[in-house]
Amino acid sequence: MKKLFILLAFAFSMLVTNAQQTKGAAWEKIYRGSATKINDLIHTKLDVKFDYDKSWMYGKAWITLRPHFYTTDSLTLDAKGMDIKEVSLIKGADKKPLHYQYDSLQLKITLDKVYTADENYTVYISYTSKPNDQKIVGSAAITDAKGLYFINPKGEDKNKPTEIWTQGETEANSVWMPTIDKPDQKSTEEIYMTVPSKYVTLSNGLLISQKTNADGTRTDYWKMDLPHAPYLFFMGVGDYAIVKDKYKDKEVSYYVEKQYESVARGIFGHTPEMIGFYEKILGVPFVWPKYSQIVGRDFVSGAMENTTATLHQESAYQNARQLTDGNAWEEVIAHELFHHWFGDLVTTESWSNITVNESFADYSEYLWDEYKYGKDAADDHGRDDMEGYLRSADAAKKDLVRFYYADKEDVFDAVSYNKGGCILNMLRNYVGDSAFYKSLNLYLITNKFKTGEAQQLRLAFEEITGEDLNWFWNQWYYSSGHPILTIDYNYDAANSNAYVYVKQTQQSKDPFILPVAIDVYNGKDKIRQKVWIRNWADTFVFHVASNPDLINVDADKMLLCQKTDNKTAANYIFQYKNAPNYLDRLEALNYFDSTSMKELALGLTDQYAGLRTLTINKLAEQKSPPDQKVIDAVEKMANTEKDKKTKAAAILFLVQTGKPAYLDIYTKNVTDSSYSVAGAALQGLTSLQPDKAYELAKQYSEDAKGTLGDAVTAVIIKNGKAEDFEIVADHYQNLPPGQDKYDMTGTFCDYLSKVNDLSKIKEAIDYVITFSQIIPAHYRTFTDKKIKSFLDKIGTAKGKEITDYINSNFKFVTPTP
Repeated sequence: MKKLFILLAFAFSMLVTNAQQTKGAAWEKIYRGSATKINDLIHTKLDVKFDYDKSWMYGKAWITLRPHFYTTDSLTLDAKGMDIKEVSLIKGADKKPLHYQYDSLQLKITLDKVYTADENYTVYISYTSKPNDQKIVGSAAITDAKGLYFINPKGEDKNKPTEIWTQGETEANSVWMPTIDKPDQKSTEEIYMTVPSKYVTLSNGLLISQKTNADGTRTDYWKMDLPHAPYLFFMGVGDYAIVKDKYKDKEVSYYVEKQYESVARGIFGHTPEMIGFYEKILGVPFVWPKYSQIVGRDFVSGAMENTTATLHQESAYQNARQLTDGNAWEEVIAHELFHHWFGDLVTTESWSNITVNESFADYSEYLWDEYKYGKDAADDHGRDDMEGYLRSADAAKKDLVRFYYADKEDVFDAVSYNKGGCILNMLRNYVGDSAFYKSLNLYLITNKFKTGEAQQLRLAFEEITGEDLNWFWNQWYYSSGHPILTIDYNYDAANSNAYVYVKQTQQSKDPFILPVAIDVYNGKDKIRQKVWIRNWADTFVFHVASNPDLINVDADKMLLCQKTDNKTAANYIFQYKNAPNYLDRLEALNYFDSTSMKELALGLTDQYAGLRTLTINKLAEQKSPPDQKVIDAVEKMANTEKDKKTKAAAILFLVQTGKPAYLDIYTKNVTDSSYSVAGAALQGLTSLQPDKAYELAKQYSEDAKGTLGDAVTAVIIKNGKAEDFEIVADHYQNLPPGQDKYDMTGTFCDYLSKVNDLSKIKEAIDYVITFSQIIPAHYRTFTDKKIKSFLDKIGTAKGKEITDYINSNFKFVTPTP
């Protein structure tokens, strides 16, 4: 499950606190281990039909099981909110009715006899699934939990396709299929899906056959011969184009809306290469029979690794111009694919151990970036991950493996994802690449088609390395927090000794044990020392002939920590020019940001485009005006830079100067294929030729996304004409749910105060209210008040009818007890 692309989580995490952290709550005494196995799933066969008018599904299930170890005469299945029509035992060609009790959540069945662990039995259940009747709360990662979703089922919204898709994680697939809905169960699978013949279907495994029916429907038969967890079962239905690709002899396919057929390979086309890369580093083949990816409208998360049938939210859709700026969804694609080893092949045995799924998928993004785009790009991504964890409210109070939580949904957070990925990076650095990948191979081979937990991962690493690693697991997996370091330096010329003083200042029971490398530089000569930080205060002494130009603690820049590193300006200049890593250079630029524009400008020629962009942005934020040499350097970049985002940043820097001399740059670039570059150029024209910019904004509004879309909307809102309502409203409505949309909401509401057509104002208010309601519930305590205040301004400007409309339609979130 990839969560970070649709959430406002990090923006709001500094403002709100998850209810999970309430001290003294009852959940703190409830141990959340793996589910006890009384019966084991063996095989699941489903025959389903969809009622689009009612948003119901009519299902028949044949579930084959056997007792796990002890004998049993009963079976409990998860079956949420269903109408149960029949429960029987299959005896050859006959069905024998069974007694059962049903409480709307679980189906408790009395079997016909006592079964032993070597006896299989099959139960048959006829039922109706009514997913829209479910009122199950989701999480920060998964905003809803009703399992089966009918999107625009009656076709009433002409701007949205009719689709059906399912979302199982954590335990929501039992809304549409009776099962033992726990991650420590695995089952093979068959699904017969009857759908209108105009639609295509997707499910796990292979499409075995298709049968055309007399009533205008078609029945597709999908079969998965390899066992996987119930939460990974999937059904997708819609009017999709299927773009075929392959990896070796296996089908790789992309299910997209037909208008995106031409760019499907641009979005997903690295998938075969990713499969080959992950196979190579893990030494474990992609065992599944095919790999498909599908995009679903209104998806309740970022993406989901359903076995062989990954589902992505619609933010995956990008046109050719967006792809010019780089594929914004590529790391999500990598994340979900890697789950097919960590999550699908070996599945967490309990939600408490979700990190053995999510930390690996998170780290796979780093690994792909490193392989495809270089170590600077990977370290940039890793830094973002670490910052996401550090910014997340209360994250430092949570163990990576959590056996105590209020709700299973709570573990899908920046600890399980971001922190877990950072920990794997430290572990790889400590044991070395060869041992790291051999350990992962052993973990996967030992536990394939079964479940795993953090201790099994430790045992795999210990077997390969020959080293007891409890110290590492105890502090990183089974404890909370991270080191907070203060680093000081001194040089004793009389004795030719350089001193490094490291203090740990975090509030924890014990200090962290941190094996790190320290590089000592004298000119171009570098000496590396590997040391262990073990105590609250450690001193390291290096015998060197002269005061070092730089002592670089954590020279590989892999520690998950916060630090105050008391180097001098001269140290940082040397570090930028000589230390090898992206984070070395980033640390230096961050230091210069508050001290010296001259040294900060070193980043304008950095080898990595991300740092060139960051440098331009930092220069633009300086309070004192830049000198002419800096302006000239940025102007050159605006004309010659190859990286589109960096070029856009350079143009925006020039816009900030307000100088007419750059008009030609803006005019030339406003038609660039990159939305980022064109958007920056349009902002430049706005400052110099506002009337022309307004006309261009209206002209470009039909094809304006990203930065250009923002610029077009800003120009039109600034102009303030009611006649431009459709342009502004469409841009707001089409923004994916997230921080950008939240940031625009206030401006959008201000613009609506200038519109006179009350029906259009109500339409736009509906857009805002719909967005407000899909924000995860534990953030809405804050966001509801803010968004309601934006709407109230419209009411004040437009009068009672609009005020009443807002008050009757806006619903504040119900506080979680």
